[in-house]
Amino acid sequence: MKIGIDISQIVYEGTGVATYTRELVKSLVKVGDKDEFIVFGSSLRLRRLLKEFLTSLPKENVKGNFSFLPPKLLEFLWNGVHLFPVENLVGEVDIFHSSDWLEPPTKKAKKVTTIHDLTVYKYPETFFARGGHDIVKNQKRKLFFAKQECDLIICVSENTKQDAMEILKIPEKKLKVIYEAPDSIYFPRNQDEVEKVKNKFKINGDYLLCVGTREPRKNIDRVLMAFVEISRAYPELSLVIAGKYGWGDKKLKVKSEKLKVRILGFVEKEDLASLYSGAEAFVYPSLYEGFGLPILEAMACGCPVITSNIGSMRELAAGFSVLVDPQSTDSIAENILKLLKNNDLRQELKIKGLKRAGEFSWEKAALQTLEAYRGLLD
Repeated sequence: MKIGIDISQIVYEGTGVATYTRELVKSLVKVGDKDEFIVFGSSLRLRRLLKEFLTSLPKENVKGNFSFLPPKLLEFLWNGVHLFPVENLVGEVDIFHSSDWLEPPTKKAKKVTTIHDLTVYKYPETFFARGGHDIVKNQKRKLFFAKQECDLIICVSENTKQDAMEILKIPEKKLKVIYEAPDSIYFPRNQDEVEKVKNKFKINGDYLLCVGTREPRKNIDRVLMAFVEISRAYPELSLVIAGKYGWGDKKLKVKSEKLKVRILGFVEKEDLASLYSGAEAFVYPSLYEGFGLPILEAMACGCPVITSNIGSMRELAAGFSVLVDPQSTDSIAENILKLLKNNDLRQELKIKGLKRAGEFSWEKAALQTLEAYRGLLD
């Protein structure tokens, strides 16, 4: 097969879509060593990152074709007037796998795309709060053409698949669930590595960990309110929040000199693995996720997980974590306290989590994706 893939979004390091694109392509070219890959990308200021990624891939079966066209122009051509087939830029291919952002027409190639979540439909205020009307409009246009033209749509969870059927009315036969996986950098770190990163971020003693872009959907406010209750029983315990600011109130709603809260901002993967490894628990009661990759990252590091009893989070973590009602501060607080008081439960969840994380790999995802590509050409 000759496969074209849009890798433009790898330049947005730290996002789930960037991780997905980078890790999937790396694994695809490894397991598909008899196939030919054309990696396509468009960026004005960050084209260097696209070229660097290309050099990290095997030269035998991979070629790069990076456009000088401004991304805004491609948005207009592909998600707007929907003209200019992608083969004009990548040449003739059997399969073209489009990005999360752009949906180009093709001449003959079979079309594949991936839906990570449907936040633009379920939580559009996430974007509007940042003046993102254009983001919502563009994403909905992309999904419109994906529904009309794609021969296959990959969903990263059963929950996302159900959303695609219910919200977009996409026939089930066009949808295939292929799970993501944690990066191989996430594995249990020794105590020296944990102490080193704690010293780096000035974290004293035991701590709970939250990871994710700081925005209302991540439900950090309820975690903070729950932490007020927890601190009464565990006054020396810290709450550590890692992740870049997204939108919403930057200031903590709960203020107390006695409350030990550390906001770290963006944290590199190597440090994050040590933070996961050293935490008493990873707390992730998000209101909505297409997949919930940090859950598997934490599990892969041997960290007990507390997450939501809804959607993809339940899908990933039921039976391997403590599940809470994300709308209830009491549920979050009670279950964190339950875990902190029960060392046997923490040890049990560490073992179960490691086993669960081991069920997911990018090699497995790549093999399933290649099989799906080939099914379109049979």
